[in-house]
Amino acid sequence: MASVSLRNPDFAFAGSHSLQVAPRGPRAVAVWLLVCCALVFAMVVVGGVTRLTHSGLSIVEWQPLIGAVPPLNDAAWEAEFSKYKRTPEFKQRNFDMTVEGFKGIFWWEYAHRLLGRAIGVVFLLPFLYFLARRQLDKPLAWRLGGIFVLGGLQGALGWYMVASGLVDDPRVSQFRLTAHLTLAFLIYAAMFWVALGILVPERYGSPPGLRKLGSLLVVLVFAMVVTGGLVAGIRAGYAYNTFPLMNGHFVPPEIFMLQPWWKNFGYNMATVQFDHRIVAWALAILVPLAWLQAWRSPAVARHASWAATALVFAVSLQIALGIFTLLLRVPVELGAAHQGNAVIVLTCALWLRHALR
Repeated sequence: MASVSLRNPDFAFAGSHSLQVAPRGPRAVAVWLLVCCALVFAMVVVGGVTRLTHSGLSIVEWQPLIGAVPPLNDAAWEAEFSKYKRTPEFKQRNFDMTVEGFKGIFWWEYAHRLLGRAIGVVFLLPFLYFLARRQLDKPLAWRLGGIFVLGGLQGALGWYMVASGLVDDPRVSQFRLTAHLTLAFLIYAAMFWVALGILVPERYGSPPGLRKLGSLLVVLVFAMVVTGGLVAGIRAGYAYNTFPLMNGHFVPPEIFMLQPWWKNFGYNMATVQFDHRIVAWALAILVPLAWLQAWRSPAVARHASWAATALVFAVSLQIALGIFTLLLRVPVELGAAHQGNAVIVLTCALWLRHALR
């Protein structure tokens, strides 16, 4: 690995600084990965709308290939609707739904699945092209191959989640939903991190304490995703619709209502929402602290300081969206925006951590 002396007015260093440069992959690979990231972002938003409009159980079969073709005539729509009529959701909740009403929920789930197929194609074909052209070294090829495997697992996990709502209770497992959501964020993070490594291979260095804080922020963002998935899974956002307190309490008295105690972390609305709030409070405190340290330290690259600034804005928006989503009892638009902006928060956290290497 090469080492050169850096003296650049774009970086506020007190003296000379060692800049380590990693091998740079083809820039086209980074652009391709960022396009895939944009598609995953769209997938997360559409997935949020699908969940909030109760559309996720409208397609009762998993057909990765032939399922790409939607119903094209009245007979096909009636056949698809007849399959839905056999589900617990139709029998218990939507028994008065017409085929026209069914089309409304069908298209959201169809769009969600179609995006998943599109991501698979957009990832696989360029990946094979870059392999054939020998533009990927072995470590990069293995990393990208692993991401593709995760994408296939995500598709299977999505169906595993849907299947949990097609049995008796027309509600998907909150744990499968959380796993499905978290894996989407992991795939996004992996692609974005690899793209950053290609676009910005330099390692500028930073204070170890700030680097650890940057890592902690990424962990907290994933904790936000996990707890948010559980909130969505048991619909805890429809309870305790007050802020900053939860019906007059910082810690609601019902937090350990269930026995054994550990069940509260997955089944108790009070506990699940409290956990999500605590993660939000932690981010609200630590992100400005990271921003302050990044701008004050002379050993931090300027682009790391700008990444910290972007993270402050993203987290502030995320908290505002979360508060209004809660107070207004989860309107579809705000709920989807809250879920989508979580991807922006993760993007900024990863950018900051990468810049602090």
